[in-house]
Amino acid sequence: MSDNGIRDARSLGIPKMLLLGFQHMFAMFGATVLVPVLTGLPVSTTLLFAGLGTLLFHFLTKGKVPAFLGSSFAFIGGYASVAALFNDAEALNWIPYAGVGVACAGILYAVLSALVSAFGANRVMRFFPPIVTGPVIICIGLCLASSAINNCEANWWIALLAIAIVIVANIWGKGMIKIIPILLGVVGSYLIAAICGQVDFSKVAEAQWLGLPISRGNTVFSLFGHCDGGRLVSAILIMLPISLATMIEHIGDICAISSTVGENFVADPGLNRTLLGDGMATSLAALFGAPANTTYGENTGVLALTKVYDPKVIRIAAVLAIVFAFCPKFEALIAAMPTATIGGVSLILYGMISAVGVRNVVENQVDFTKNRNVIIAALIMGLSLGINFSSTGAIVLGPVSLSGLAVGALVGIILNAVLPGNDYQFGSNAQGDKSVNFKV
Repeated sequence: MSDNGIRDARSLGIPKMLLLGFQHMFAMFGATVLVPVLTGLPVSTTLLFAGLGTLLFHFLTKGKVPAFLGSSFAFIGGYASVAALFNDAEALNWIPYAGVGVACAGILYAVLSALVSAFGANRVMRFFPPIVTGPVIICIGLCLASSAINNCEANWWIALLAIAIVIVANIWGKGMIKIIPILLGVVGSYLIAAICGQVDFSKVAEAQWLGLPISRGNTVFSLFGHCDGGRLVSAILIMLPISLATMIEHIGDICAISSTVGENFVADPGLNRTLLGDGMATSLAALFGAPANTTYGENTGVLALTKVYDPKVIRIAAVLAIVFAFCPKFEALIAAMPTATIGGVSLILYGMISAVGVRNVVENQVDFTKNRNVIIAALIMGLSLGINFSSTGAIVLGPVSLSGLAVGALVGIILNAVLPGNDYQFGSNAQGDKSVNFKV
C-alpha cells in the first residue's frame, strides 16, 4: 500500500502502530459508549462487539477496507420504542426482544447485499431514493428530541456546558479536537459535575477490575422457552424500517472512506461485501445484547488526519476495544455519568440526525415542484410523527404494535415504487451519496 500517498503502517514499527491503534479507539470511544448510555444497553458488551464486529467486517471484506464499526445512533429511537412496549410488564427484559429486531435488521443488509450482487447497485437503489430516506432520517431525530429535553431538565447548567463544549470543539477545534467533540463534551461536563458533587461514585468503588462482558439475561438466547410472541413481532417491526436509513448511511460511509483513501471500495472488495460485513456484525452484536453496529465516520476523520490507511491499524483498535470490554469498573464509571450530561449531548445528536435527513434531501437536489415527491415526503413525515406522538404511540393490530416510523417508511417505499416519475440514479451525485452520516 504505497500509491496515492498511502503509507503501510508496518513501516512505522510496532510502537507507532499501537499508538495509531489507540488513536482510532479513542476516536470511536465517546460515540460508541454514548449509545448504551442513552439506551440502557450494557457498555462492556457494546465495546466487545464493536471490536468483534470490526474484525468480522474485515474478514468478510478481505481485510481491504480501513473501517471501524461502532454503535449506531440511528437505532436509539427503536430501542426506546421497544422499551416502551414493556412499561406494563416490568418482569420482562426488553433488551433480548430489541436484539431480535436488530438482528433481523442486520439480515436485511445481507438481503440487500445479495440483490446488489445479482442486479447491481443502481437498479436496487432506485427503491431507496433520497425522497424516501431523507424524510425517514428526519423523523428518527425528531421522535427522539423530547427525551433529550427530559434529561436536560435534571440540571440545565451541566447540559448547557456539554452543549457548549461540543459546539466549540466542532466549530473551532483543530486536529483530533475537531474529530472527537462528543467525547470532549461528555468528559468536560462529567468532570465539572463531579467537582460540584453531583456524581455518585459508590458503585464505581464497588465494581471489580475484571469480569465477563456478557450477561445471559440480555441475550436473545434467554427468550427460548418463555417468549411473548406479540411483543417480539412488534419489536421486529419497530427495528426493520430503521435499517432503511442505516443501509444508505453505510453506502455513504463507504463512498467517504473510498474518497479519503483514494481507492474504490464500492468496486473492490465490492458494496455487496461491505454491506454483508456491516449487517452480520450488527446481527452478531444484537444476539448478545449489544447495539447495532455501523461504519464510523470518526475513524474516517482519523484516516484523513494521519494519512495512514492500513486496515491493520483499525484491527489493532478493535482488539483494544475487546480488552477494555472486560473491565466492569470502567462500565460503572460510565453508568455514573450525570443525566444532564447525557441530555446535553443527545440534544445535539438527535437534532443532527434530523439535520442529516435535510442534508440528504438538499444535496441530492430532490425536486419538490413534483407532486409525487411532495406526497411521498408528506405521508412519511405525517405518519411517522403523527403516530409516534399519538396517545398510543403506535398502531395496534391485535398483539402487534406498528411504530410510526415503520408505517411511514413502508408507505414511502410503496409510493415511490408505484408513482410515476422515479428518476433517481445512484452514483450520479457523489456528494449526495455521502450525505447520510449520522455522526457529529
